[in-house]
Parts: sequence; structure tokens; C-alpha cells
Amino acid sequence: MSIILHIETATRNCSVALSHSGKLLALKENYSENYSHSEQLHGFIQKVLKKADMQASFIDAVAVSKGPGSYTGLRIGVAAAKGICFALDLPLIGINSLEVLAGKVNLIEETLLFPMFDARRMEVYTMVLNEKKEVLKPTFAEIITENSFNSFPKDKKWIFMGDGAQKCKTLLNAPHIDYRDDLKFPSTKEMIPLAWESYKVKKFEDVAYFEPFYLKEFFTNAKKKI
Repeated sequence: MSIILHIETATRNCSVALSHSGKLLALKENYSENYSHSEQLHGFIQKVLKKADMQASFIDAVAVSKGPGSYTGLRIGVAAAKGICFALDLPLIGINSLEVLAGKVNLIEETLLFPMFDARRMEVYTMVLNEKKEVLKPTFAEIITENSFNSFPKDKKWIFMGDGAQKCKTLLNAPHIDYRDDLKFPSTKEMIPLAWESYKVKKFEDVAYFEPFYLKEFFTNAKKKI
């Protein structure tokens, strides 16, 4: 019996799930413009445990979205995951947030997937995968121009998804590009198969030293003290 608790807080969607050997047992999530993860997350964890009629002591591992994404959201999710792992002496699984988002699409034909998160101005965080969800280009930051992604073949269908895809519409509009506006945010539902594969091969993080994958440094507008 392998029970995994899943936590996804990389975007505006606060999502928690519980799975048993790769199958969903319970899911609780909520989208909020105000990033209310700190108020919702621990309550969601309790609710999925209750819905599955389980106690925290039944959990075998914790999977968390490691980024890229919202700096604050990632901090909240990773802190909660590490706290549970420390308290219950559990292994920690880190999952790329963009791969979770890409999991929302199931395809047979040859396709390139471009899951994207909104970054600053005309910039997105993205990665490129094929229809088998194999990573062709790992996570990178891209400032969107009319020449973005020109190195990838245009004889295949491209799917742009995520809240960052909106930035591409005015500059990248071609017959081979399909904008999936209905797929904006990752969910723990799609994290489950990724976490289960990592669990089976014991691909765990070092709980003590694990940090979110921010991709870029966090900047504030606060003035430095002289």
C-alpha cells in the first residue's frame, strides 16, 4: 500500500490530492486571484485525508510541485511538504510544475507541448515536450518575440497552454499553433502519475536541503536601507 500526499501551489490554483499506488483517492483545489494558499493549504490537506478516511500516519510519501512558478506559492507548498516529511519521517518527491500542467493533454499524433507560466512583462517560463511527455527542452525563461521557438519544427502541431500562453497570441499566430485557453493551471490530479513513477524508483529529494526551483531570483520593489 503506497499512499502519497500531493501538493501543488505553483500558480493561483491551490491543489491537494491523495493517491493510492498511482490512483486518485481524494482531491481538493481552489483557484483564487489573491493567492490565498497560506489560508487554504493546511485545511485542504485535512479535507482530503478525511474524504479518504485516512490519518496522516497512513501517508508513505509527500509529492510537491517544485517550480517554476509563483515565488510565494512555491515557498508555501514546499514548506508544508517539508514540514510533514520531517514530522512523519517521510520521503519527499519534487515534481516540475510545467510537467504537471502538460499532463492535462493526452495525444496520439506527433505534437509539441509548450506549457507556459506567466513571468514578468513579455516573459514566460516554459519547457518543450513531445506527445509522449518526453522533455525535448528543459525549463527555460523566454521573452516572447515573433522569433520565439523558431528552432522547433513547424510541420508538427504545437500546443500552447498555461496562463503564460496569452502573451504569445499577438506575436505567434500560425496554423500549426493551437492555444488551449481552457488549460491554464496545474493540478495535483496530473501530478499523481509523475509522483508514482518517482516513488517506484525511489527518486526522492533531500528533505533538509530541498528548495523550490524558482528559475530566476526573486525581486521586490522594496528600497534598500542605507
